[in-house]
Order: sequence, then structure tokens, then C-alpha cells
Amino acid sequence: MVAISVDPPEINKRQSQKLGFGYALLSDVKAGVIRRYDLLHPGGGPKGANIARPAEFLIDSTGTVRWMNLTENIGVRARPEEVLNAFDKTNHASRD
Repeated sequence: MVAISVDPPEINKRQSQKLGFGYALLSDVKAGVIRRYDLLHPGGGPKGANIARPAEFLIDSTGTVRWMNLTENIGVRARPEEVLNAFDKTNHASRD
């Protein structure tokens, strides 16, 4: 599992340590990956900064998106049980 942010590495490192993330928080300061998944929210951040729309993806080893959760609200994220349920469903479907 990884997270991607438009913030620079030093900010992501502090945020990751502060919140005790057990996964990588990557920096996409030029928003290349964020644009690839159509997640850029131009001017949506503090002082009109570009930010990424909140989103969660389950991507398989071939790069195929198996599940996604998108929102326009920066405070809304999928609950862990939603992601685990989606993982179980996509994992089960891939074995059929």
C-alpha cells in the first residue's frame, strides 16, 4: 500500500511520522501520476495550491484498476472496512 501526495518529500515525511503511517507516502510534486488518474483539483488547496482529489484505488499486478473510491470532499475517505470488503470481492473475482 502506498499514498501519493502533491506535497514535497520533506512535508510528506513529517506528516507520515506525525500520523504514524505504516506505509509509504510518496511525493508527486509535478502531479504526473495524479493527472494520469484524473485526480488533480487545480486551486483546491490552501492559497489556491493544486491538490489531489481524495481517492483510493485497488490496482492489481498488471496495473488494472480493480476498485476505486473518488470524492470531491477532502475530508472524506473510504473506511477501512470498505476497502477490505472491496479487496475481498476483487480477490475472489480474480480467482473465478
